[in-house]
Amino acid sequence: MKKTLVFLSFCLLAACETIDRTGMDPALPEAPATISLEEVARLFAELPLGPEHVQEVHDATEASSGNGYDEEYTLRDLFADPGSGVGDAATKAAGYPLPTKSYANPLRDVIAEHVRAKVTKAEGGLTPEEYLEALSSSDFQVYWPYMDDWDGKTWPVITFDPADGSSRNFGYELLEGPDGSRRVETVLVDEEMARSRPVWVINRNDDSAFTSLELRRRLDPDWGSGGGEILVRPRTKAPEGAVLRTLVLKDFLAHRNYDPWFCGASEFFCKIGAVEDFFASTEAEMRLYTPTVTDFMVVVRRKEVGQRKPFNAVLVSRWSEQLDAAAFLLTEDDGGSQTDWKCTAEVKLDSKTWGINLVIPFRSRDDIVWRGQLSSRYFEKYNGLTGHFGDVDLTFEILTL
Repeated sequence: MKKTLVFLSFCLLAACETIDRTGMDPALPEAPATISLEEVARLFAELPLGPEHVQEVHDATEASSGNGYDEEYTLRDLFADPGSGVGDAATKAAGYPLPTKSYANPLRDVIAEHVRAKVTKAEGGLTPEEYLEALSSSDFQVYWPYMDDWDGKTWPVITFDPADGSSRNFGYELLEGPDGSRRVETVLVDEEMARSRPVWVINRNDDSAFTSLELRRRLDPDWGSGGGEILVRPRTKAPEGAVLRTLVLKDFLAHRNYDPWFCGASEFFCKIGAVEDFFASTEAEMRLYTPTVTDFMVVVRRKEVGQRKPFNAVLVSRWSEQLDAAAFLLTEDDGGSQTDWKCTAEVKLDSKTWGINLVIPFRSRDDIVWRGQLSSRYFEKYNGLTGHFGDVDLTFEILTL
């Protein structure tokens, strides 16, 4: 649930504050060709952040979350369109109305000023402009877990993904003294801290290249609203006496997180291969049909684990009586090179069952939550009932429209 957050008054302006960076490297190192997550976290901790900059990050992470992605603010968006979340560019291009965001002193300007003052070119290093270009074109982002619980005034602790599977890392805490001065101290950061106060994690973006289910609904009305009535209707009239049905994923519940909390939410990919609208009466006609794969991403944020998420997403819009089984693959994204699952969907013809070859892609490091065939008999027997698929519960419904 979204809520409007209002900053409480601050008596100190960022432009005139004094920050004690005891325990921190007083200057950025010579910028290497490859910039590390730790270096970017230290850069953010050195910035003279003001309330408006924390609000900017909150605006962007809230927008990303509302678009069906994780609570993230990519550096690409930070430099190109301050305050924009992942998915905003696609909805703007489609003419979808978005709130206007304007910042008098956006975070990108603060970063640019700081980098130009701190970074000097060394042998094999980058100039300030090259450094900024490297940041703005990187896959780095600010991840703000549990950002919905922010009180509108507490400063963030800034850390980074250690990329070693651990649950704790050091981070930088911004403290404000009674005289208005600020200092930065090094603290240990874990998920319990992130639940109780704002924590910014510098990590890498791995979901912005995919279209979320929420974004699909905005860009294509056939995907429906997700809240109630199924909007997709069969586009082809069934032959006389034949039955045409629609297979829907009603809801989705994940029982656990698959990655360390520094990496953010779990991105599940639901992929189902079937032969839609199949009404062949001969083997020759059967060859005219091409199987299709429906593929969409479900983001389960850390706080949503164990919660049932309603979807009403259409998996197969025209399931005929002759379609006997579909191939179903559920993975949690972990990247890697592309590989394939060679599988079959099944159709009936003259009382015989025929396998239709399918190739469903996934990535080599993905966690395979569940894969196999789901038959029409299964959907009929368990219509509207929740089934267990590894660490995920799914409720399918098959509707006659």
